Amino acid sequence: MGRPNRATRAAITQRRADAIDLKLAGVDWLTIGRKLAADPAINSDGMAYPQGYGIDKYKRGQEPPSDKRLIELACKDVSKALAERTTALDDSADELRQLMVERLERLFFGVYRAAIRNGDYQAVDRAVRIIERSSRLLGLDRPVRTELSGPDGGAVQVETAGLEELERLISLAGGDAGEGGQG
Repeated sequence: MGRPNRATRAAITQRRADAIDLKLAGVDWLTIGRKLAADPAINSDGMAYPQGYGIDKYKRGQEPPSDKRLIELACKDVSKALAERTTALDDSADELRQLMVERLERLFFGVYRAAIRNGDYQAVDRAVRIIERSSRLLGLDRPVRTELSGPDGGAVQVETAGLEELERLISLAGGDAGEGGQG
């Protein structure tokens, strides 16, 4: 199977955006899978969704994907779309971070000259603050080490529980332990 053309990629991107919108609206995975299925026989709207789940099978007249497969495909779409959005956000944040560093460098130049030439202690203080901020933006500071401890600084106690204990705790919290985790 070759690389999809521009129109196909656009349709897949739209399908993934629709999957995220449906999940954000609280729709369960199987309903998402059925709504975005290519085969009108299983599509909840009774239509062929463009580049929908099982499009290759639909085009060849084969059986549509199973419910389990529809759930897998919907989950995969949402995961990929979120990863793409995260990558785009990271790229934007990197560009903004670089812009902020450039601004700080411009501020630093003037403050640094005043600190060195005139011995201006306020300028020294400002220069140090600009250096600190630049270091944080660029990730040059070492991370602060933190440790978790239990009561009186002792070790944290970790306990394991069996299935019966977990079901009991879930029922105490008001949940139905027999739901099976679908959602």
